Amino acid sequence: MELWPELRFGLLNGWIALALLVLTDGLCFLVFPRDVVRRLFDRSGWSRKQVTFTVASKVCALVCLILLIATPLKIGTPAFVVGSAVSLLGCLGLATSLVNFRNTPSDQPVEQGVYRISRHPQLVMSSVVLLGGTIAIGSWAALLALVAARIGGHFGILGEEEVCLKQYGDSYRTYLQRVPRYFLFF
Repeated sequence: MELWPELRFGLLNGWIALALLVLTDGLCFLVFPRDVVRRLFDRSGWSRKQVTFTVASKVCALVCLILLIATPLKIGTPAFVVGSAVSLLGCLGLATSLVNFRNTPSDQPVEQGVYRISRHPQLVMSSVVLLGGTIAIGSWAALLALVAARIGGHFGILGEEEVCLKQYGDSYRTYLQRVPRYFLFF
C-alpha cells in the first residue's frame, strides 16, 4: 500500500469495485417497489447537525470514489486478490440486506436476516465493497477518505435510529438493545 497512488485512468482501475456497488444497488432498486426505494432514502426527521455531518461524509466519500476511479488495480498482487474477495463479499452482503429490507412491511422495523446481527448492514456492506476497492488499488489515501466518510456518516445513522424510535416505539427500542449497530461492535 502507498499513501498516494499514481493516478491514471484505465479499464483496470478501482472503478470496478465501485461499479459492483452501483450494479448491486441498481439492480435491487430496479426490481423493488417504489415505496421501498423511497423508504431507503427517507431523511425526514433528521436534525440539521445530522444532515451537515452526512453531507461532509459525502464529500469524503467522493474523494475515495475519485481515487478508486483514477487508480489502477494492483493486479497480480496479494492486495488485489484480498481486495477483490472483500468487495465481492460486500456485494453479497449488500444484496442480502436490501432483500431483507424489501421483505419487511413498512409498518415494522427490519429485524430479519442480516438485520439480526447488525442494525445497519447496508452501510456496513457498502463500506466493505469500497474497502475491498481501496485494498485492491493499494491506497492509504483512499482508505483514509473512506474511514472519514464513515465516521461522518455515523451521525446520519444516529438520525435514522431516532426516526425509527419515533416510528416503531418500544419494539425498535428492544431491537436497539439486542442488536449491535455495526455487527460486532457499538
